[in-house]
Amino acid sequence: MAYWLAREREGQTTDVIQRFDARYWTVDFPRGDMASVVTTAPDALRVDCELHLGNGLVGLIWESEDRFDHPLLSYDTDRNFALTTLRFRWQSDGVLPLDAVHGPTLTLEGRDAGGNARTWYVRLWNYAVGTPTDAVVTLPFSQLQEGWMADGAAVDPADIDRMFISLVAPGYDPAATGLLPQSATGWVELSDIHCDGDRSMLTIGDALLPPHGLGMCTAYDDSYNLTPARMLRQCLHLGYRDALVHYVGMSHYYRLVRDGGNLQVTGNAELNTPCTAWHTDYFARCAEYGFEPIVSLSFELLAEHSPLSWSQRAFNGDVALTGWSPPSTLLSPYSNAVRFFLDNIAEAFVSLTMAAGLPVKFQIGEPWWWVMADGRPCLYDDNVLASLPNSPDIPDLSEPLTFEQIKHLNWCGSILALTTRRLRDAVRRAAGGNAEVYLLVFTPTVLDSKWPELRRANMPTGWAYPAYDRLQLEDYDWLTVGAEALRLRAYDTVQQRLSYPLELQDYLSGFVLLPEDASDYWRHIDAGVDEAIERGVERQFVWAFPQVLRDGYVRLPPIPKEDLVQSFDDVLYPLALGRDASASPEFSTAISLTASGHERRNSQWSDARMNYDVGPGIRSQAELGVLLEFFRARRGPARGFRLADPFDHSSNGLTGSPTATDQLIGIGDGLAATYQLAKSYGPADDPQVRPITRPRADTIVVSVDGVANTAWTLRDGGRIVFTYAPADGAEVRAGFLFDVPVRFAQDRLDISGATFAAGDAPSVPLIEIREDV
Repeated sequence: MAYWLAREREGQTTDVIQRFDARYWTVDFPRGDMASVVTTAPDALRVDCELHLGNGLVGLIWESEDRFDHPLLSYDTDRNFALTTLRFRWQSDGVLPLDAVHGPTLTLEGRDAGGNARTWYVRLWNYAVGTPTDAVVTLPFSQLQEGWMADGAAVDPADIDRMFISLVAPGYDPAATGLLPQSATGWVELSDIHCDGDRSMLTIGDALLPPHGLGMCTAYDDSYNLTPARMLRQCLHLGYRDALVHYVGMSHYYRLVRDGGNLQVTGNAELNTPCTAWHTDYFARCAEYGFEPIVSLSFELLAEHSPLSWSQRAFNGDVALTGWSPPSTLLSPYSNAVRFFLDNIAEAFVSLTMAAGLPVKFQIGEPWWWVMADGRPCLYDDNVLASLPNSPDIPDLSEPLTFEQIKHLNWCGSILALTTRRLRDAVRRAAGGNAEVYLLVFTPTVLDSKWPELRRANMPTGWAYPAYDRLQLEDYDWLTVGAEALRLRAYDTVQQRLSYPLELQDYLSGFVLLPEDASDYWRHIDAGVDEAIERGVERQFVWAFPQVLRDGYVRLPPIPKEDLVQSFDDVLYPLALGRDASASPEFSTAISLTASGHERRNSQWSDARMNYDVGPGIRSQAELGVLLEFFRARRGPARGFRLADPFDHSSNGLTGSPTATDQLIGIGDGLAATYQLAKSYGPADDPQVRPITRPRADTIVVSVDGVANTAWTLRDGGRIVFTYAPADGAEVRAGFLFDVPVRFAQDRLDISGATFAAGDAPSVPLIEIREDV
């Protein structure tokens, strides 16, 4: 299906919003503190905070440039705040009030009249009327001044990049290096938000794409700083509907408690207040917009917040840490504390889902035993060693394993299956039995060919159908680099091992970590969606929301089925061609004549189009009847068919017997599995290449670097798909016989009985069909 990476609006629909619209404020804060922002009315927002750091500051932010929306849906950049006034009602509790030292301050970042970078600090209390916790604040930007009593430098509002209101806890100390004397929970509400003045409105993209069938993946860790209203507007306008995968993340959802001078997740397994407020709003808006979120919970936590006893470990005690910065850690499936934590967190999210009136759909996301880069599996945490003190060391999964080592992998697989089954049951209990529970598997790790026995631990047969309601697969590490053979082989392995019907499978296609990879990676990602559809996978999702918006990915709607009428009948022209039949290859060349008489020639087609006249092959009234019947069955030129070209139908010369080294169809790269059959004409250094889309399947022979290869299948369109990708630099060659896809050239077939009886052959012109490759 077609897609587009939109960099900017090009005439698409727009609307206007009031500047400082409640939906488009964001929050941010240092790691350890927690905050979220939601809209409570069209002109109101609420910020919830849990504050732990002595010098921690939460910013409620407005940015002049929209960095978080899709290019087709973003608001226009306007850095000039001059002659503009922002007014709102302020209410707060649990944070420093308006009149306090270090109380709420408006920070404006931009440039002064001379173009020099400048930051201004404006005390909100100087522009407030009311009490320190309930006041109307009026900010005329062209009249704002710094200073405790608004007696400092005037703000130059003509070139502002962003502004933010700082929120801090009682006990805040900007010089502190540790935790607050006492953690604080607070909130702030801005209501009756109103903007007046010369630049009080902003143009915003308002394109509304039709539904295209692809699902979206969102994540709280990615979008904790945005309002759910802003996020789901994007999803709706970009054509996403119905099911929506929502990963709760690994670093922002849990409540933190003090552990000496550090912060750790609470053993009571509680959601923090900002997370609860955000997801309450998120689920309510999903219900409003018709989305059915699939809540995803993984066995992963930010390492600095996770108790060490919860982490998986290698045999020497090394903690399982990912490569993210800061790193996350993988939780041990054999820890009762981990099981209690995950069960209770899942139940909390189920409760929030049900409170919004939504059906409960829950994904257990990528449960696995971690493997170090050097092949050491993390199967040896204290919980495992307490039960199996003689667990055999596996120093490298890429080496042949002993019976005892394989036995240990099988045992770890059974533990993983037991723990995910327990989590599944906790979700179902919390939902009163009315829940769909999915399992997400990341095949590039679980089925890494370097570690062939790892699947015993990380894809246990205890996951096999019908253990879960749906199986979800993702393979973006392979997808985005074109490792097609590995992907296809993994699908077969998963099917053999877990046996979920395709109608109970979903495919997650993604993702693009770095913006510089967007052009190349999105081509693979969109093709991966199409491939999943072709394989019969029922639902497809794109991972993930921030990259879709950043790169401007637009999935275009599918062509209606009624417009996809099969226009080719895979049948052979039924009559033998006589020796008087004609075949004419045709090119299209634009030729211009210069004033001096020289020619300039431009070849417009890379391949010739064949024209035939098969009338001279008709030798009897009976054959004439066969032709008339065949012409009617094809509705004249409406439907194509195969023609055996008597002059050129073989990879070996024109009519020779095929051999496995006849035609070079590609050079291996160690990743690609699919190669298009083709025939080359002319010199090897500049051949004219003819794609072969209608080979005779039983005649195909293939070789890789001169060695016959039978580990392949033939797909539609003359595509050879290898089970194992040909090695980098290997010559892929093939031999075959082939037919030409053609159609009748005219809507009428003129045959005269008198001329036929007199021996004159009728004219029956055919034209080659160009098929997509």
